[in-house]
Amino acid sequence: MRKVRIHTFGCQMNVYDSERILAGLRPLGFEATQEDCEADLIILNTCSVRGKPEAKVSSMLGRLAPLKSRNPNLKLAVGGCVGKQHGQELLDRIPYLDLVFGPDQVGSIGELVARLYDDRVRLAQTADEADRDKVFATSNEDVVTGPSAFLSIMKGCNQFCSYCIVPHVRGREVSRDPDDILAHAQALVARGVRELTLLGQNVNRYGLDRPGLPSFAQLLRQVHEVPGLLRLTFVTSNPGDCPEDLIQCFADLPKLLSFFHLPLQSGSDEILRAMNRRYTRAQYFELVARLRAVRPEMHLSTDLIVGFPGETEAQFEETLSAARQLRWGSAFSFAYSVRPGTAAADLPDDVPAAEKNRRLQALQEILDECLHEGLVANVGSIATVLVEGDSRRGDGQLQGRTHSNYIVNLRVPEELEDQIHPGMVVKVKIIRPLLHSLRGEALGLVDGR
Repeated sequence: MRKVRIHTFGCQMNVYDSERILAGLRPLGFEATQEDCEADLIILNTCSVRGKPEAKVSSMLGRLAPLKSRNPNLKLAVGGCVGKQHGQELLDRIPYLDLVFGPDQVGSIGELVARLYDDRVRLAQTADEADRDKVFATSNEDVVTGPSAFLSIMKGCNQFCSYCIVPHVRGREVSRDPDDILAHAQALVARGVRELTLLGQNVNRYGLDRPGLPSFAQLLRQVHEVPGLLRLTFVTSNPGDCPEDLIQCFADLPKLLSFFHLPLQSGSDEILRAMNRRYTRAQYFELVARLRAVRPEMHLSTDLIVGFPGETEAQFEETLSAARQLRWGSAFSFAYSVRPGTAAADLPDDVPAAEKNRRLQALQEILDECLHEGLVANVGSIATVLVEGDSRRGDGQLQGRTHSNYIVNLRVPEELEDQIHPGMVVKVKIIRPLLHSLRGEALGLVDGR
């Protein structure tokens, strides 16, 4: 068996693509390893949405150079968004790199690696157009790694937010055929998956690229009815694409998690316009109110950017006030970094780095307060938790997530140890909050599952 080490950077889509890469390589005799020194092939599945992940890729390639010099048979590859963005340039600049490919070539990874070994040539495969079947190609037999799984329903983005590189590296919106989605969902559930996360750069726009496809809300309802599926969720959404039928799904579909990742990006209308976000602060607040009216326990998460070109102190304060008022349960926050090729790259990056860092720290202090509040609100409750596996905290604990997507580290009493395993839904008494998760104690199974 050859061994492959896959380093994954960035979003859930990249995590999903890494699973597909491994599945595509297994017919060639590859198995996964977590050690670079054991690998015959090392793949960096990259992200270029922000400057920091892209810098990490360059740094890691430098660290891998001595390994390659000691083992000439080792193959190095760069995939994902950095691969698509820089393509042949990477091969020209890094002589010990063997393969560069983009997100659309993940479904063809077996063919690319076979050429790498059989033809002994260096390859850059990042074509703009890819066959739809190849874009969504996956092996239903090989992607299951636990009771939760990702399921891609579309690729690309048409929004062209001024700071975002995604439309340039992942292309325009392409929806996957609904019959293929449902067949894949059924196959995953048949292999033990109990929770599905539907993936897309903007999943709410599913079906808009071709006439005759169901809307995203209609697709949610279809996947919800897959026999054996216990939980369903999705990421990521643009607040400008949240119609009433999608909100109604939270009233009608009990398997749909009480969780919604809804990136605001900025609390200032002026900055939102400069970002080309297509909604206002007031519209976002109204959307949150509608969601919480349907599911009062809704766990809302968000993305926020500070230091966008031209952002004044007053505009930054509007982001702080949004955080104070909306009290997101979790959030990802970043200092703006210039992404070449985006519209915002032509704007002066006029907020000094030190000021960006100050703003980010001030925002994160409020977000940490909100996170703690959300965790504390669960203490004393009896939650239903889907057990995913062993807790990273060890001590014989298991880990799972509540129906509102909070991580729970749970102790299992001795009398229940033989009954509770990954994939089961368990009643858990929430004992106390931890830094980013909850501590609980298992009380028993839910409905015998």
